[in-house]
Amino acid sequence: MKEKNDISRLDDTDIRILKLLQKDSRMTVKELASCVNLSPSPTFERQKRLEREGYIKRYMAVVDAKKVGNGILVLCNIRLKQHTQELIQQFMDAVQNIDEITECYNTSGDYDFIIKVYAHDMKAYQQFMLHTLGRIDCIGSLHSIFVIDETKNTRGVTVKRPRPETE
Repeated sequence: MKEKNDISRLDDTDIRILKLLQKDSRMTVKELASCVNLSPSPTFERQKRLEREGYIKRYMAVVDAKKVGNGILVLCNIRLKQHTQELIQQFMDAVQNIDEITECYNTSGDYDFIIKVYAHDMKAYQQFMLHTLGRIDCIGSLHSIFVIDETKNTRGVTVKRPRPETE
């Protein structure tokens, strides 16, 4: 059974709109319409439908972390004390209210979660570990990976039709 919001439901113009908006969500409807060779009214309707159907989740500005004082990026692998539904939910609830954690992924393998943390410097990260993560009782262990340099971060997702399967 196909998922409700499957890419097969989108035509080439819808896909082009998604790609363009990922690159620059501040495009006006008029600019967007020009790029997809439609008039503004149907372009606007398509954009609103893509929002309504959940293809477009939100619009946001990408802020330079270093310019706002967050010079350290850390990927932190988290292992919970136990794998119970209660502890997993406790951790997922806790990260929702921690501003320094910008992303959190429930993973397979050696660790249960990976979190992305921005901190001012090493001392600030140490304080974060001790006073914020240290207060989350369900954490059994953590492993911090300090990012030296960002090689690629498009902040977008691939929007294209999958290649047809060959027999």
